[in-house]
Amino acid sequence: MTAIAIPRPAVSPWRAELRATLALAWPIVITQLAQVSTITVDVLFFGWIGPGALAAGALGANVWFVLMIFGLGLVTATAPMMAQALGAKRHSVREVRRTLRQGAWVALAWSLPAMFVVWHAEFLLLALGQDPATAAVAQLYARALAPSLPAVFLFHGLRMFTAALERPRAALAVQLASFALNAALAYGLIFGVGGLPALGVAGAGIATSVASWLGVIALLGFVLVDRRMRRFRPLGRFWRPDGPRFATVCRLGLPIALAMEFEVMVFSSAVVLMGLIGTAELAAHQIAIQVASTTFMVPYGLAQAATVRVGLAAGAGDADGVGRAGWTAIGLGVAFMAAMAAAIVLARWPLAGMFLDLGRAENARVAALAVEFLLVAGVFQLVDGAQTVAIGALRGLKDTRMPMLFAGFGYWVLGFPVATALGFACGYGGVGIWWGLALGIAVVAVLATLRFAARARLGLVPARR
Repeated sequence: MTAIAIPRPAVSPWRAELRATLALAWPIVITQLAQVSTITVDVLFFGWIGPGALAAGALGANVWFVLMIFGLGLVTATAPMMAQALGAKRHSVREVRRTLRQGAWVALAWSLPAMFVVWHAEFLLLALGQDPATAAVAQLYARALAPSLPAVFLFHGLRMFTAALERPRAALAVQLASFALNAALAYGLIFGVGGLPALGVAGAGIATSVASWLGVIALLGFVLVDRRMRRFRPLGRFWRPDGPRFATVCRLGLPIALAMEFEVMVFSSAVVLMGLIGTAELAAHQIAIQVASTTFMVPYGLAQAATVRVGLAAGAGDADGVGRAGWTAIGLGVAFMAAMAAAIVLARWPLAGMFLDLGRAENARVAALAVEFLLVAGVFQLVDGAQTVAIGALRGLKDTRMPMLFAGFGYWVLGFPVATALGFACGYGGVGIWWGLALGIAVVAVLATLRFAARARLGLVPARR
């Protein structure tokens, strides 16, 4: 008797895209969480020392972060370039290798001025009107962090390479090991545990620098021995100049870096505004921003997955695939941030208690302010997820100039002036500053989502530069 073959139901393109996006995104997301948690753990340790150390650590971390995020933006340009080359399948090995190599060149080139500025953090903070004693301690932390910058940039370039090949788990494993090493070493060097010297805030910076360099060495070693990755010969002709490709990375990366910088700078400027109000507001702001930054890493990871998936579809000439990849990632980002908004609003007191001993009277005002700020942070989680994933999808189309303009308009033409007015002129203090930031994020989210909707309808029409 002949068996009758029953055909399996075809998987819908949307379901297939959802599976592919999740498979690519979850290691990237966890890698991002581990990366941002490095500084979060430092902040937790600083809170155990006291509000003064927490405020100084916040200032030092923000100087480092502003310079770091710009470098990440520059190197991020390699992701859509490699993804589109792989999607097109024309000379992809040579094209990917050239892009990876010049991404490393760009990373090292930016490291030098970035380290110089971080090394002189105290001068910058004093010029911005910060308390001299707090600025001096902040510089100790910033100087210890400075050597980590080139390692962070190079690691990010290798991450973009593994993501474009849809092999992000290697970076995840290395980042988790780096996080564990950093946490243990930071604890030992801050408090003098295990025979290590008690270096205070500077010990945390030293730990981050050591863990960052060991991390990039480990990931490079994996790339060089992995059968699929080594065929790209990542170090092949590394010292050979490639002016046109270097210029392309910079041309695409500069708008990405500026867009990211506009967002980071508005939050860093909010740190300065909080410092002008008081130390309690500054410490509370750092608690709230660490919580918001941690949840933000999930849509930020989804944005990187969107860049790769949209880039692969664009390189293959699949206009429908571009729309599916982008909208799938945006939907996932908004859904996750809706859950986080509810969680932050409901658990804002326990979250504040993670950073502060709520039983100590001297922490009462900081805790109360942190809870207020966390309430606002919970509200803008939704729009924050939409804006970052939509911008990531646009990068997959090498559309970087308009998102940069959206960020400049939303954060600096609207968000920051409103935050300043609400915080000082209207007398709402720190919570008014947070509502102004929320407005800026909402504007960018609307503009970026509408831009991707228009680009998805137009198919693969090139964006105007």
